[in-house]
Amino acid sequence: MASAGPRKYIIRVPATSANIGPGFDVVGLSLSLWLTLTVTVPPTTTSPSTPSYEPPKLSYEGEGASDVPLNPYKNLLTRVALYVLRCHNIRLFPSHTTIHVSNQIPFGRGLGSSGAAVIAGVLLGNTLGGLNLPLPRLLDHALMVERHPDNVTAALVGGFIGSYLRELDEEASEAASVPLSEVLPEYPEDASENWGLDPPLAPVGIGHWVRFGWEKSIRAVAIVPRFELSTAKARGVLPNEYSRKDLVFNLQRLAVLTTALGQSPPDPELIYEAMKDRIHQPYRKALIPGLPEVTSSITPSTHPGLLGICLSGAGPTILALATHNFEAIAEDARKIFQEKGIEIDWKLLEVVGGSTVEEV
Repeated sequence: MASAGPRKYIIRVPATSANIGPGFDVVGLSLSLWLTLTVTVPPTTTSPSTPSYEPPKLSYEGEGASDVPLNPYKNLLTRVALYVLRCHNIRLFPSHTTIHVSNQIPFGRGLGSSGAAVIAGVLLGNTLGGLNLPLPRLLDHALMVERHPDNVTAALVGGFIGSYLRELDEEASEAASVPLSEVLPEYPEDASENWGLDPPLAPVGIGHWVRFGWEKSIRAVAIVPRFELSTAKARGVLPNEYSRKDLVFNLQRLAVLTTALGQSPPDPELIYEAMKDRIHQPYRKALIPGLPEVTSSITPSTHPGLLGICLSGAGPTILALATHNFEAIAEDARKIFQEKGIEIDWKLLEVVGGSTVEEV
């Protein structure tokens, strides 16, 4: 009997904040909260007495532990991994695989929890299948699941990232517009290994990105209200059309912001104005009591060290970029939210590199 020893991997994916003021669906930032997978694949043998197949066993701790399904055919992370495997003619996970998930990223708060799960799933599939996919191809698979590139690109690549979706030819555009229900089907409880095969393949070169400079003295204060806000609900309040004036307002500020956040020393007056937005924040303020007051009353003049303040992703988290005076910024935001009857938590975060896979 020939055998190989067990394989163990650590997959780490950072939280992200998207938009960063005027960069709606364009820019993202990777932050120092982590989704960590510890994956163990038992020894393989060539013995005819190999045990019967068993699907992965999932365990989970941290944020969202009480809400996450542990069935690998129901969990987002493992469904994405299975999609990647089946795109490469591998129909099953390795038998008896165990996956322990430790999560620091709060759900439904605008810190990229679902994007992190998608990237973790892509990396899990790539690792278990021994696929050795290059970075752009990993992103292609992620974008078949998460159609907005800002969060998933920042989570995969790391840093301060700008991204876009390439205009594809007719065949590729058709593949990229496949409903999510076909990419990640809802597996029934009695699903067999033959159910849900032949998924739609990811076109090549869907997403493209560039990493902007980031001044290392800038930290992110994440002000996290204690309620969830779904991305679907936050998108539902946005208009279908915008005025030329509002679009130009955002484009002007985004052009400045992507350079200003990499300059040393950072310029508070320049950055604070460049982080203003007219595309999504004004429409989401009704969903987040306290948002207008926090973003207008906490300024570089009232709080030295502050550079700019904005909604993180779809919210309700507010992100304050600053070089010092972090606690005062967060505690004054807390007072404003408490006046609205909302409690908050806050975290001081750093901008970090992207996802990693380590074989132990």
